[in-house]
Order: sequence, then C-alpha cells, then structure tokens
Amino acid sequence: QVQLVESGGGLVQAGGSLRLSCAASGSIFAIGNMAWYRQAPGKQRELVARITSRGTANYADSVKGRFTISRDNAKNTVYLQMSSLKPEDTAVYYCNAYLNRATMGWRDYWGQGTQVTVSS
Repeated sequence: QVQLVESGGGLVQAGGSLRLSCAASGSIFAIGNMAWYRQAPGKQRELVARITSRGTANYADSVKGRFTISRDNAKNTVYLQMSSLKPEDTAVYYCNAYLNRATMGWRDYWGQGTQVTVSS
C-alpha cells in the first residue's frame, strides 16, 4: 500500500508565503515524476508544477517566479514553496507521484489534498 501525505496548507494574507510538503510512504520501488496540482471551486484540476527524479522542474505560467518545487529523493518527499501568494491561488492542492511498486508496475498516486486560502 502507498500513501501520499500532504501538509503545510492554511490561511495566509495576499503577499505571504506557504510551504507544502508531501511524503510518499509504503512499498515503493522507485519514484519518477512528482507534481503539485490544484483545484479551485468550480474549476478543473490544473497542474501547478512538476519535477523529475533528476530535479528538472516546470511550472504553470500563472505561478512562474513565485512558486518553487523541489524534492528530497532520500525522503520520498516533494515540496512546494509558494511566495507572493494571490487570492487566485486559493484552491485545494494535491500531490501527485508516478511511482513503481514493483509487482504493480508504474502508475499515478494522489494525496488527499490540502487547502490553501489566500485572503485579500
């Protein structure tokens, strides 16, 4: 069994910062890409940032220059440092990992989501 557990969400004023963490645990053989998605009320889930196992990152245009994704492969953990937050960043943020459980092969796994609310 694999679990992705997110933490770090909360309420912050516009212009503030938050750091999200997501730790993968369980019978994991290898982890490929890890990513953060978000879903605002009434909107579709969208990719915020993705990072490869080697550390190459890409970002949605809306967060470039404000958010930084990173990972600690030894801890099976991905982070999202969010700065200069805007009210439009308000959403539930989901962690995603493409990982290999050996006997089950490669597939996507999702965390339960963490709420980020940015007040104006």
